[in-house]
Amino acid sequence: MFFQITNLWQILGWCLVFAGLILMNELGRRTKVGGMIIFVIIPCILTVYFILAHVGLFGGAANPTVAYMDGWFHYFKLYAADIGCVGFMMIKYKWGIGKEKWFAWWPWFIVAANIMIANVSDMESALAAYSITGDLSGAWWCSNEGVFIYGGWWNVVNALAGMINIFCMTGCVKLYTSNDKNQADMIWPDMTIWFIIAYDVWNFEYTYLNLPTHTWYCGVALLLAPTFANALWNKGAWIQNRANTLAIWCMWAQVVPLFQLKGTFAAVLPRVYGGATEAGVTTMDLYEKAIALYNAGQGKTAAANDAIAAMGITADPSMQGFVAMMALAVNVVCISVIIRNAIRIGGNPYSNCVFEGTKDFDEAMARAAK
Repeated sequence: MFFQITNLWQILGWCLVFAGLILMNELGRRTKVGGMIIFVIIPCILTVYFILAHVGLFGGAANPTVAYMDGWFHYFKLYAADIGCVGFMMIKYKWGIGKEKWFAWWPWFIVAANIMIANVSDMESALAAYSITGDLSGAWWCSNEGVFIYGGWWNVVNALAGMINIFCMTGCVKLYTSNDKNQADMIWPDMTIWFIIAYDVWNFEYTYLNLPTHTWYCGVALLLAPTFANALWNKGAWIQNRANTLAIWCMWAQVVPLFQLKGTFAAVLPRVYGGATEAGVTTMDLYEKAIALYNAGQGKTAAANDAIAAMGITADPSMQGFVAMMALAVNVVCISVIIRNAIRIGGNPYSNCVFEGTKDFDEAMARAAK
């Protein structure tokens, strides 16, 4: 088992997040007005809200965003995802520089940048563990997000998988607008199931390792929502779905962080927190202890191991290691197929399409405006 599910409320919370992400993605992608409201107007309003909360309004330090989501990483992910969404809208609607050929590289660049940030986080975790134990066998440390992370060799393996994943994005400049009357989607036909599976496995592992107390939502529901939509009704638009749902989730999590930290729908704890549910330890308990250690300057010391042991938790990284190896394997397979196909067509796999003739590619091209 990957998670320590204890009741049906946790499953209901997951279903609500999954359905909400799909619904909001549909509202944002189908019309220009919907896209402008969700990815331009709302983020602008939230920016003002964040600034005012930081200067003492809306509760100041007691404001949930300031109290629980004040790390640079949370803001970076929100705005990086939203900038990606706006860029994709510019491409599909041919707004401004969205008409320029060079701007077709924007989706590859923004996705690659986000993957690299995740890779850096993985290596930070591995190095934190190494600084405590002198090896990569595993050690607890506390991040500035208030999370107990069990770093080790699995982080290095997953970072390697992430590096390979960047080069699994092919046909990068062959982008199209969907042929429906609303021009609802930016189509990237060469981003087929090969890349989607390789990315999903790698990114799930990234959240499972580095955001373990959030991954029930951001590592499962958030990853499956765009994949589900791409598979059933907007083939070829996975990357747009991914950016949209990521931005939507980040906005929600930034404003309502306690949804996943405490109460009825608190995120399910993963397996690495061995014995936590039996000991009655909650997601909020872990957060409060971890952020206290981080603020005391003990986040990357043996004190983290001592604190979590005192809570009755024994590290169980078995699934962390298993998924890390799986992430590396699927990305190696994906890049191998890309190299084979590139040799077959005799062309650059990044400026040319290498999956032409496959079912996914042909179904995506059938939706593209010619």
